[in-house]
Amino acid sequence: MEARDTATAIVRRLRDAGFDALFAGGCVRDQLLGRSPKDYDVATSAPAERVVALFPKSVPVGLQFGVVIVPIEGHRIEVATFRRDGTYLDARHPVTVHFGSPEEDARRRDFTINGMFFDPLADRVIDYVSGTSDLHAGVVRAIGDPHARLGEDKLRMLRAVRLAARLGFTIEPATWDAIRSDAATIDRIAWERIGEEIRMILSEGAAKRGFELLHASGLLAAVLPEIAAMEGVAQSPLHHPEGDVLRHTLLVIDQLRSPTETLAFGALLHDVAKPVCVGHRVAPEGDRITFYGHPERGAEMAIAICQRLKRSRAVWERVAYLVRNHLRLVNAPRMRAATLKRFLREDGIEELLELARIDATAASGDLQYYEFCRAQLAALSQEEMRPPRLLSGDDLVALGHRPGPRVGEILHALEEAQLEGVLTTRADALAWVARTHPPNASAAERTPAPPRERRRE
Repeated sequence: MEARDTATAIVRRLRDAGFDALFAGGCVRDQLLGRSPKDYDVATSAPAERVVALFPKSVPVGLQFGVVIVPIEGHRIEVATFRRDGTYLDARHPVTVHFGSPEEDARRRDFTINGMFFDPLADRVIDYVSGTSDLHAGVVRAIGDPHARLGEDKLRMLRAVRLAARLGFTIEPATWDAIRSDAATIDRIAWERIGEEIRMILSEGAAKRGFELLHASGLLAAVLPEIAAMEGVAQSPLHHPEGDVLRHTLLVIDQLRSPTETLAFGALLHDVAKPVCVGHRVAPEGDRITFYGHPERGAEMAIAICQRLKRSRAVWERVAYLVRNHLRLVNAPRMRAATLKRFLREDGIEELLELARIDATAASGDLQYYEFCRAQLAALSQEEMRPPRLLSGDDLVALGHRPGPRVGEILHALEEAQLEGVLTTRADALAWVARTHPPNASAAERTPAPPRERRRE
């Protein structure tokens, strides 16, 4: 059963029990825009206790706010009692709520385009806040007094930006003015909520527009000052004809299409350290702008930013990898065979290649290093990238080596020789170890390096 059918069945059951029930919020907006809603919410006159009684498997998630989750047919439908909110003291939750009418419920919501109801049984829109006209006009407008609505939940400032970017709408002037005047107070809410909004702005297909609005409103300086600091940081016209670091970053994130969270943040933060690493070098062609060390410094900054935004450890570790290595492809054509194969088999290489592609596309457009790595990946088999071991640690012990770090070093050197194509059989490996790493040799007599690589054509 589709989510809409499930939500309709819930509405019908509530109606049969004598209660009013309607679709509410974003699902109504998306339906009217011809978009497929991600989920469906139901608003009802039924108290939460009656919803639980009607749907025994339901999960109360906020009884004081009249909110219940009803799981049916693999879908989780939020069912909430019509209400009006009391005073907000923490920029997030009302101190009290009063259960009331559909109109009261509509007027306590954030934006007019999110304040409409839909009756799926009668197939009609119920609109107390002029949401349909704003939807047709392409406007994000706060319901009632913008300062009051945004003050109730500071996250609404970010949500307005996200909605405007994703839908291609403008933000109504009074609502925009309220956002700009209150932007510096965004940090009064939990950083994980901020981080999740930033993730969605990056991932919903209009990241460039979203970050332009964040910057113009002052929210970017409050939430991600490291990104705001990119504005005006000039780059070499030879490699970056597009302009300063912020312009380049916006062009990079503009290419994100349903990205992973890690690629999204990697794209946003890949040049985050350029403002703090900028320098100049005198060259024959004149003074050149440099950013020495920005990938390494940027990886450190990326970790701190992701932690501030309460992203998971797995996310910030991968983002740091992407930022640290985003220029590494430039060295790929000069890498030894073993080094290149190890590089191309790294966990995260696909995201790194995609970051390198959109980074280059947003700059000079030179994709030669990306294309080289892609060609190598296509040409190399998994066995060439990860050859099976010719010898094991037990084999080395049997040859007279003592267990310990030295065994690991020899195994690493053996794999290096395999990746270079010098050793291909077990017999070759045994002979090579006997010749270059005899078990009783002194440190001075040991051959520390693997066999010399074959010259690349």
